[in-house]
Amino acid sequence: MLPLAHGLIAAALVAFAPIASAQTWPNKPVQIIVNFGVGGAPDVVARLYGTYLSEALGQPVVIDNRAGAGGNLGIEAVARSAADGHILLVSASSPFVIGPHIYKLNFDPAKDMQAVAPMALTPMYLVSRPTLPVKSVAELIEHARANPGKLNYGSAGNGTLPHASGEMLLHAAKIKAVHVPYKGSGPALTGLLRDEIDFVFDPGVAIPHVNSGKARLLAVGSSTRSQGLPDTPTLTEAGVNMIAVSVVGVFAPAGTPSEVVTRLNREVSRIMQLPKVREALASMAAEPIAASPQEFDALLAKDRERFGAIVREANIKAQ
Repeated sequence: MLPLAHGLIAAALVAFAPIASAQTWPNKPVQIIVNFGVGGAPDVVARLYGTYLSEALGQPVVIDNRAGAGGNLGIEAVARSAADGHILLVSASSPFVIGPHIYKLNFDPAKDMQAVAPMALTPMYLVSRPTLPVKSVAELIEHARANPGKLNYGSAGNGTLPHASGEMLLHAAKIKAVHVPYKGSGPALTGLLRDEIDFVFDPGVAIPHVNSGKARLLAVGSSTRSQGLPDTPTLTEAGVNMIAVSVVGVFAPAGTPSEVVTRLNREVSRIMQLPKVREALASMAAEPIAASPQEFDALLAKDRERFGAIVREANIKAQ
């Protein structure tokens, strides 16, 4: 055989390899690394989708929680793994849009990771203690202006989305309040229920306490009203020009074959339409959100720029 022919065959095999890999994917169990602890929104969403994804792919889907460093430990583990679609990440958007501005990372989440599909949108809910003499966002702002620096707000910790959301509110409304960081949204809610703090941006864990009257819901951070709480105004409707939401999504290492990414996006979008999945999302104050990989990536890029500005403005630092 001529040397040229050898070269053409070799080139053809190289070009064919990613397609062949995609066509045989998955050929072993799929591992989903969740970069937050058990019981948090990313973990619950990953396990909710995991069962249906396993049925669709014909392979077991194994959930592996690797919390730490604000979600960055799990991201780095996936970014360093083989880009063949067998190791994926389920994460909230905050490590992708806030993390790069406050941590010194050994990787670039925007370049080393591939956005695959959003799975759930979790609005931040502005919640106050019921003993605070306010019943609306306007009254909260008025009260804060009448008592500059005397109010405090809690968060899930320095550099988290609830923290950045709180600073965004202070900046947009031109008010002052003291930040009180807790080790998670659960402890922050406990602080609110104990009257240790005046208000908090909550990812939805406070809703049962709102329903029982132990906490007061003032607004929702999404661009439209929550489907489960249609009587609650958005922050924009309440006169504060800001959006505060977290998007839980699935990601893959950069370089994952496009055919794998496309199929994963299609399967996630299909699973999202299942009645039981939508009911489960509603029960955790989350909402379905569908987007192509390109649209999801563009959303993350926009939020990265938006939150970068507030991180610099408020001089937010990691813990």
